[in-house]
Amino acid sequence: MNTMLTNYKQLLLAFFALALLFTSCSNDDDVQVLAPEISMSKLEKELQITVGDTLKFAAVNLNNSEYTEHWTLGDSIVATVDTYVFEPTNSGTYTLSYEASNITGTFNYDYTIEVAAKIRPITDESNAYITELLEYLPAPGQFINKGVGNLESAEGLIGKRGLVTLGAWGGSVSYAFDHTVINREDEDDLIIYGNAMPTFAEPGVVYVMQDDNGNGLPDDTWYEINGSAHAQEGTLRTYKVTYFRPETAEDDVAWEDNRGNTGFVLKNAFHKQAYYPEWITEDSYTLTGTLLSNSRIDMSNPSVITSAPFDYGYADNTPGGDKINIADAIDTEGNPVHLSGIDFIKIQTGIQANMGWLGELSTEVAGIADLSLLE
Repeated sequence: MNTMLTNYKQLLLAFFALALLFTSCSNDDDVQVLAPEISMSKLEKELQITVGDTLKFAAVNLNNSEYTEHWTLGDSIVATVDTYVFEPTNSGTYTLSYEASNITGTFNYDYTIEVAAKIRPITDESNAYITELLEYLPAPGQFINKGVGNLESAEGLIGKRGLVTLGAWGGSVSYAFDHTVINREDEDDLIIYGNAMPTFAEPGVVYVMQDDNGNGLPDDTWYEINGSAHAQEGTLRTYKVTYFRPETAEDDVAWEDNRGNTGFVLKNAFHKQAYYPEWITEDSYTLTGTLLSNSRIDMSNPSVITSAPFDYGYADNTPGGDKINIADAIDTEGNPVHLSGIDFIKIQTGIQANMGWLGELSTEVAGIADLSLLE
């Protein structure tokens, strides 16, 4: 009898346990997982701001559902909470995406943000000419370490016209404006004065930079002005030349390039000082840039050497000054670049040539100005 009672109790306990299990499963099935229902603080999907400004985004949970969420800027996850502050450091087009998801569904929202570079406006005090020397780094040459080939001559262009020589190929000078030179549609924007003559040009490659991050420093990207010679045979980009300090000031300056060529910046009887820049303490230094074709130099008559100008796009190329269009800027791959304006400019001797008794070809700069303030 006791055995039967014990079995009965065990069966009864098993029944209640099974009933409890089914009840529990039934309750779990009744729990509904809600798909994310989100309200975005910014509904407009195409936004425009300027470097230095910020945008705050928020995603509001409307139905108390549980989900994971993240913000993606380009290909990178930048936040995993319901808010994100966009603080661009450079101009450009950005894609910002928000996603919330759980086992029931996914919510997505995408933004396209156009970020403009900061423009330094023209004021009553703005100077048409460059106002700050950034760097003077000439190549060796017959006028280096003399009146037009030293730091003082490079500074002599600040706020006005003067004259500075850049030496042989690769020598350069760079400056800043006190305002942003605006890229005007279908108009030239800059003028660079030199000392070119109708039959004798010493073309210099022009580089421009926009203060893209708005910090006032030339630490953004230099873009080349695509002149008419850029497509000619003999023009090379990413060209490099290393110049070597000679043993004495009377010696020629040796050089070698990154294509296996060697040569000399030759001394001549007219200029007997050291041609290697005296303020450069290293025994060699390397310059990088674009080598232009020397096909327009005619030395068939040694007593009358000519160097015909290119059609457009270079400094010290034509008498009276060379007008430059910022719209001609290209990147390292040769692709056009749209700049709303530029804040910095660099000019570099573009041709490596020894022209006999005339010495090396050397770009000279006599002034750089914003055309809009001269007209």
